Amino acid sequence: VQLQASGGGLVQAGGSLRLSCAASIRTDSYSVMGWFRQALGKEREFVAALSRSSSYYEDSVKGRFTISRDNAKNTASLQMNSLRPEDTAVYYCAASVLNLGRPSWPDGYRFWGQGTQVTVSS
Repeated sequence: VQLQASGGGLVQAGGSLRLSCAASIRTDSYSVMGWFRQALGKEREFVAALSRSSSYYEDSVKGRFTISRDNAKNTASLQMNSLRPEDTAVYYCAASVLNLGRPSWPDGYRFWGQGTQVTVSS
C-alpha cells in the first residue's frame, strides 16, 4: 500500500494551497485518512482527519483547512486557506483501515505518504 502526497510549495501568507494524497488502493478501504505536519526541529503534529462519518481538525487550522476524500479517484485532499508562516512544515498524509477513535494519534495510522513541503512566507 502506498500513499503519495503532492501539492506543496511556496506561498505568501494569506494564500492557499491544496494538498493531495493519492492511494494505491481504494480509499474507501480506509476507515480514517489524516494529515499531519512536522516543522523543522519540532515533533510531528496532527492537522486534520476524516473518518467515514466525521472530520477532525487541530484548533489552529479550524476554519482555514478542509479535509476531503474522493473515493472515486482514490485520493484525499487538504485545502489550506489563509495560510500563515507558522503553517510551514512538511505535510504527511496517513491512512488507517481501523478506526481506533483517536484520529489525532499518529500511532493509529499504519500507512504514511512521503511528505510534501509547505512554506509560507511572511
